[in-house]
Amino acid sequence: MKDAEKNTEFRPQHIDFLTENEKAGKIFARGKFMGGEGGMVIYIADSREEAVKLAESDPLVKFGARYLEVFEWDMQVTK
Repeated sequence: MKDAEKNTEFRPQHIDFLTENEKAGKIFARGKFMGGEGGMVIYIADSREEAVKLAESDPLVKFGARYLEVFEWDMQVTK
């Protein structure tokens, strides 16, 4: 958390952003960490650059309420 006040202010836009991107098929999973230290969004993207662009357009990141870390994930499917 960078700015708790901005977090409260931009939370509704954050939820709208997530909902829109879920409907567009750009989010695999999302949720908050149980300890209250933030959350995680797993984006569906063709490149790291696309994922970063998506993550940076989240209002909580865009307006300085939250920090952003981006990691690439090679999902392994087991049967």
